[in-house]
Amino acid sequence: MLTLPRMLDKARATIAGKNGEFKYNCPLDEHFLQFAGIDPQALQKELAAGKGDGEILEWITAASTTKPSAPEIAAWSSYQEQRCPADLESRNFFNDYHSKTAPKREDISTWFELLDVDDFVTFGGQA
Repeated sequence: MLTLPRMLDKARATIAGKNGEFKYNCPLDEHFLQFAGIDPQALQKELAAGKGDGEILEWITAASTTKPSAPEIAAWSSYQEQRCPADLESRNFFNDYHSKTAPKREDISTWFELLDVDDFVTFGGQA
């Protein structure tokens, strides 16, 4: 689940008041939260208690209302890694974000590819 560490980092930054332009419980986060059957406010409360990633994963497993199986998690994760913007509004957002983050990169077509390059650029790398 590639999205989980990023979402936890955003939630912790939000709790600390240092999230900047990053938004916890954004549409990408919502995909995971819905699949896992986790309330975003309850997760944020657990993070505010200072729990580490391992403890949070245990909490998510216990608190999940959907209880996905290992094969379901693998299938969902594989799909998410390949997911592209599906509607016109999302495509416009994606293209705008892509043009600002890595305008010369023609190999970016999925949300995770865009997020990976954004993380790299945000922390000083060259797109």
